Amino acid sequence: MPVTTEDVVRWITRVAAVLHENRGYLTQLDSPIGDADHGINLDRGFQAVMDKLPTVANMDIGSILKMVGTTLVSTVGGAAGPLYGTAFLRAGMATSGKNELYEADVVSMLEAALEGIKARGKAQPGEKTMLDALTPAIAAMKEVEQQHGSMAQLLQRGSDAAETGMKATIPLRATKGRASYLGARSIGHQDPGATSSWLILKSLAETCAQKSR
Repeated sequence: MPVTTEDVVRWITRVAAVLHENRGYLTQLDSPIGDADHGINLDRGFQAVMDKLPTVANMDIGSILKMVGTTLVSTVGGAAGPLYGTAFLRAGMATSGKNELYEADVVSMLEAALEGIKARGKAQPGEKTMLDALTPAIAAMKEVEQQHGSMAQLLQRGSDAAETGMKATIPLRATKGRASYLGARSIGHQDPGATSSWLILKSLAETCAQKSR
């Protein structure tokens, strides 16, 4: 069952609601190792996205995702704006002109988003960043796609792998971004970017799981 334009609109709507609900939690995670604004910034960015969503809701998937990207770049402060903005812009480029996404399309879309984050953040997995959630998630999705699994299986496996990767950031020492200034004191804290990445992928899995019931 493909992911349609309507599903993408429902996904973005769900992400905005989930990030709003977790605004305090994400900011609390960011407090000891960042600027204590991750949840606040993402909530503001996705509320701005929701204001614009009706204007692109009838366009192709690529156009919707590009709108999300440009809005996040212009409204979200700190590192999250450029990183997530680039991710959604690259995802939009990978899905340009499409109104339906099949398993291989979803993997390609998320791979493009991941490469955008890597290029923008100059980061690699193991440095206590959102890549530690996204990299294993996309690897898990690729595996399901190669085994000809369903869309629901692909997205759930990706969400589960992102959650595992997010939890695995706790013992890591940060070597990128504001958290890297803390050195060994960054150990023992869950990365807020990895957490918001998991929430975004989890929202996509939940959106598609609801449709297949």
